[in-house]
Amino acid sequence: MILEINPTSKINGARAAECTAELLKKAIKANGEARLLVSTGASQFEMFESLVTLDVDWSKVEVFHLDEYVGLPYDHPASFRKYLTERFVNLLPSPLKAMNFVNGELEVKSMIKDLSAKINSKPIDVGLIGIGENSHIAFNDPPADFDTDEAYIIVELDEKCKAQQVGEGWFAKPEDIPTQAISMSVKQIMKCKTIISVVPYPVKAEAVYNTMNKPFSNMFPSTMLKKHGDWRLYVDYDSAKLIYNID
Repeated sequence: MILEINPTSKINGARAAECTAELLKKAIKANGEARLLVSTGASQFEMFESLVTLDVDWSKVEVFHLDEYVGLPYDHPASFRKYLTERFVNLLPSPLKAMNFVNGELEVKSMIKDLSAKINSKPIDVGLIGIGENSHIAFNDPPADFDTDEAYIIVELDEKCKAQQVGEGWFAKPEDIPTQAISMSVKQIMKCKTIISVVPYPVKAEAVYNTMNKPFSNMFPSTMLKKHGDWRLYVDYDSAKLIYNID
């Protein structure tokens, strides 16, 4: 793995975006196209702000995303499809080759079947995989399923995950959050050629500590990332404060 610690979340996001752009350009040069997997949430704000300004031929990039709530309308403030459209897709200088959303408003099993076929048709070059406050990756809350071979699965959200969504302002209270979500599985995430995790802010300090120091366990799903051959973790001083003495 590669660990990079940056003074601020803004610098951290910019550095991760630069790495992402370089890897996409490398894939385009080698294969004529690139495939990108993206996550959402407040921790990705600065990364997307920087990424959309960088010199990438987006017309040759096909994008997938990690997860979405079951039944949540597109126009809800917490919709990940809305988030990605407004913060990424619509800000690019040219249209993407393709944007493959997880759509929780469709018939879920059929949608999962179609999306799984698309994502498994070719390897993902870069996966932008955030880490939740409960150490989840995508919506694989503890105890995460490390064994399923399915690309996308239906999961139940735990209370700490719901608390994070409220804390970030996506919902007013936990009772407003759908109980189920569609999530990319852990095994599918691990198929990415490179995984980049952007994990800033003080609220992520415990998750960063657990990821780095806990033994491999599905009670801390992000520990799986340490088994990946090319995992790059970007943290700021605030999120790194429990693993290093930073003034």
